[in-house]
Amino acid sequence: MDLQLELNKAGGFKNLDLLAKQVVEGFIAGMHKSPFHGFSAEFAEHKIYNQGESTKHIDWKLFAKTDRLYTKRYDEETNLRCHIILDNSTSMHYPEDAGLSIQNLNKIGFSALAAAALMQILKKQRDAVGLSIYSDKYDFYAPEKGSERHRQMLLSKLSAAVETRPQTQKTETYLYLHQIAEKIHRRSLIFVFTDMFQTSEDDEKIFEALRHLKHNKHEVVLFHVMDKSKELEFEFDNAPKRFIDVETGEFINLYPDNVKENYESAASEYFKALKLKCGQYRIKYVEADIKAGFSNILTTYMIERQKFV
Repeated sequence: MDLQLELNKAGGFKNLDLLAKQVVEGFIAGMHKSPFHGFSAEFAEHKIYNQGESTKHIDWKLFAKTDRLYTKRYDEETNLRCHIILDNSTSMHYPEDAGLSIQNLNKIGFSALAAAALMQILKKQRDAVGLSIYSDKYDFYAPEKGSERHRQMLLSKLSAAVETRPQTQKTETYLYLHQIAEKIHRRSLIFVFTDMFQTSEDDEKIFEALRHLKHNKHEVVLFHVMDKSKELEFEFDNAPKRFIDVETGEFINLYPDNVKENYESAASEYFKALKLKCGQYRIKYVEADIKAGFSNILTTYMIERQKFV
């Protein structure tokens, strides 16, 4: 059964847990054809045996199949703490005409499903996860925990974020990132899902807030969520259109071809500046195109987890 059908049966994001499982299962299946082949067993219920560890929990059946030593993981093991931060500002609900197809998600729908898939993996790895959601205010915070009841509560909050569009007004992302940073005390892997749309005056402020997130030796990954074909490449037909700033309500009427070249140049420079700034502050920048699927998100998690633990 495909994801589009499940979305329709679920009535939107009511069945986010099942969608996340399907995304992760598809990703794991694809790992067998990737450079991560051999990690898939560890990815599910095992970890690689390190010399000097007790041999008590080695899975000898798996050794017979793979010729590699793995130890079994147990429910009480928690090796990593992860905190997911979700931008639920008005601009994240673009495009507004996105349907219930997995190939046609808006930015908030993509981010919520990506976050749920990460939570599914963290569950398999027996790791703890926390969640923060902000819009025009700091909407929700939950500290890192590993219980199933906690995970189900977070999934419910993600679903609600997708289905609740905030009022049109400016979102001060940097303010909420500072508040979140103050709440995370133990070393964590932090994932931020945001489209990075703010006024030019806020650019430096948001990077100062991201630097704040790195205190206490946290590792920060910025998933720059975008509809690349529209927001970077400006792929619109040349019929007259009204472009509306979803956070201020201001609008302009124009023919897309008249501004396409200048827009692409300005957007490209802005995206390059973001990457450079992230590199300067040792924040991992990951382009998250809502039309490109979830493999890049989950592969980033795998790489960062191996470096973090």
